[in-house]
Amino acid sequence: MKKETIKYTIKQDGTVTEEVQGASGDVCITLTQGIEEKLGDLESRVYNSDYYKNVTLNKDVTLQYNSDQD
Repeated sequence: MKKETIKYTIKQDGTVTEEVQGASGDVCITLTQGIEEKLGDLESRVYNSDYYKNVTLNKDVTLQYNSDQD
């Protein structure tokens, strides 16, 4: 499994930016939701290309067909 990292940058004017690395889809929103609520109002959100990648939760799926049914 890929390592998920959140990078925070605090500018001199007090503005905080965060960047999530190693997470695909909306996992990044789940990871950062708690700290965003504590930091205050969210000014903007910019999604990188990882956000638009499909997240596969279960790659192995087995389907069974009952041939005895009428």
